[in-house]
Amino acid sequence: MDKQTVVVLFGGRSSEHSISSATAGGVLGAIDRERYEVIPVGITRDGAFVLEEDRPEKFPLDADHLPEVVDNGTRVRWPEPGGDRMLRVAAPDGSTVDLGRIDVVLPLLHGLHGEDGAIQGFFDVLDVPYAGGGILDSAVCLDKHFTKLALSAAGIAVAPGITVRQSDWESDPESIRRAVSELGDVVFVKPSDAGSSVGVSRVDGGEGLDEALRIAFAESPKVLIETQVSGREIEVGVLAGRDGARARASLPGEVVLTTRSFYDFEGKYLGGDGVDIVCPAEVDESLIAELQEAAVRAFEAVDGRGLARVDFFVTPEGRLVVNELNTMPGFTPISMFPKCWIASGLSYRDLITELIEAGLHR
Repeated sequence: MDKQTVVVLFGGRSSEHSISSATAGGVLGAIDRERYEVIPVGITRDGAFVLEEDRPEKFPLDADHLPEVVDNGTRVRWPEPGGDRMLRVAAPDGSTVDLGRIDVVLPLLHGLHGEDGAIQGFFDVLDVPYAGGGILDSAVCLDKHFTKLALSAAGIAVAPGITVRQSDWESDPESIRRAVSELGDVVFVKPSDAGSSVGVSRVDGGEGLDEALRIAFAESPKVLIETQVSGREIEVGVLAGRDGARARASLPGEVVLTTRSFYDFEGKYLGGDGVDIVCPAEVDESLIAELQEAAVRAFEAVDGRGLARVDFFVTPEGRLVVNELNTMPGFTPISMFPKCWIASGLSYRDLITELIEAGLHR
């Protein structure tokens, strides 16, 4: 069988650049090399497309080394729409080399310019197949304000909260403080369009609201302030169906906080103390079925196309509240999304293959 050429795309201009790079390290190390030819393409923090080394060990993720794509002077040249789909690279000396005909792109980008529909639209214009979410679901799910609107319209429960724009806060902070006081003693302040818990703060009794908003506004001019929902934090992976089949959901995993007040960046990616990842979650069969059905419903509500991780709170009364959806969830080998699918019987390598094949056939 002839191998198909997969462009693994990572890095990017968002604050989640290093997470994307670490994800690429995991994928480059696990992708089925007997089935695919791999071309690693990195995007620098300034937005340049460069040809990267095919060395997974170059992109580890630990507290002492946050990986990144460095400008090496090369420039990747994407094919023209309707052309030969040939990927080329311009070397620093100006010479150009053909890298191979693209069969599919695997975007492993998080945040703005990668998980918001922008890169998806770029590849649609080029008529180049790609894996993962489409334009609409990516855009809706990156912006948590619009995610909540879409879910609410579908009758899916979300956390009570308000959306605050930076201009509103600067012009009338007292009205914002009054609105926040009505949300309860504990609220979470989060940028509307950032992920990986970047810029997220917990505010107790109104103390620290100004600082929390300053941190969030540094990431986005639009911020959500939400009531704390007490309950278990449960996450479910969803993969789009093929050939008209309905999407399917993984077994649920649980984020168990021991000493941390919430699941922050360090806890998610740097192995910080105070949080345990339990997968599969210890829940009964009826709740598993309810979570899986609710995850697929949420995926359908945002017109999900490739994959998503659906994050829930399960209250003590058994009520399901959707916190958010991620259309390119953390995808390192230690991330919840792969762990959920591994627990469901799909290996990390096979999960990567599933995404690539879905991109090739949609």
